[in-house]
Amino acid sequence: MQKTYDLIIVGGGPIGLACGIEAGKAGLDYLILEKGALTNSIFNYPVNMTFFSTSDRLEMANIPFMSVGVKPTRTEALEYYRRVYSHYQLKVKLYEEVKKLEKQEDFFSIKTSKADYQSKNIVLATGFYDLPNLMDVPGEDLPKVLHYYKEPWPFINQKILVVGGANSAVDAALECWRKGAEVSMVLLRDEVDDNVKYWVRPDIMNRIKEGSIQAFKRSKVKEIREKEVVISTPDGEVTLENDWVLAMTGYKPNFGLLDQLGVKLSLDEKRQPCYDEANQESNVPGAYLAGVVCGGLNTREFFIENSIAHAASIVEEIKKKYKLS
Repeated sequence: MQKTYDLIIVGGGPIGLACGIEAGKAGLDYLILEKGALTNSIFNYPVNMTFFSTSDRLEMANIPFMSVGVKPTRTEALEYYRRVYSHYQLKVKLYEEVKKLEKQEDFFSIKTSKADYQSKNIVLATGFYDLPNLMDVPGEDLPKVLHYYKEPWPFINQKILVVGGANSAVDAALECWRKGAEVSMVLLRDEVDDNVKYWVRPDIMNRIKEGSIQAFKRSKVKEIREKEVVISTPDGEVTLENDWVLAMTGYKPNFGLLDQLGVKLSLDEKRQPCYDEANQESNVPGAYLAGVVCGGLNTREFFIENSIAHAASIVEEIKKKYKLS
């Protein structure tokens, strides 16, 4: 007979780990399923990324987060959450992607890339960094088009087009330019986003102003070719020589898993999942949402620091169901 867990958590990022910690404290038989490495989204951040938040605001489970600077780096965050994982001996299955979720009468059926599981309750803590927003233009499937940026070294002496005006796009543009790339940017608006890190924004604005980085404002990519890109601008089409396109166009939650469970989404442009803010339970009994997945396409509302509390709310509700002290 197949084992039935009390709780299975989909996603091994900081919020998924927080859910596992709370579940362990409550004595629940739980399991965390992660499609990639531990805290896979943070692992996929640019190598030299610095968090906007301070280290103390990213702390969890009474374990201090010590960083060299006030704002931690990607490497420091990876080490911190590794220590959290190790300290609590969390039950995590890595490199095991959830393929199918189904609500049965008394449990959830979970099929992964490696095994099948059953659980009385399920938490989706899948974040939003795994599925990029596509530009939907001809040539986007060419090998030179990248939706993830790691570091500038491959782009030395290359012609780069960075698409987007948020933090990831600005970081990529500045790093590549400083390593000798010829960098252009495509911006939807008249300048980079207002939420770009305050210590970086003046840098990119000055590089654009002086012409070191060419910015096509209120523009969109129309077509990507083997050695060129075509840009639609207010003044007409522009064709640039090009070696690489860094499409820093943002990411979105895994709506496929929500659909499989039957979680309802709002009908507006946010596509926000339906859930009870008091306990994080969705419209599907026993299915809970934690972290940035709660925002749907509005990915700027939820962060690590304001989502960690979701874990305690979820486990407290499960304890009430089973009358656990």
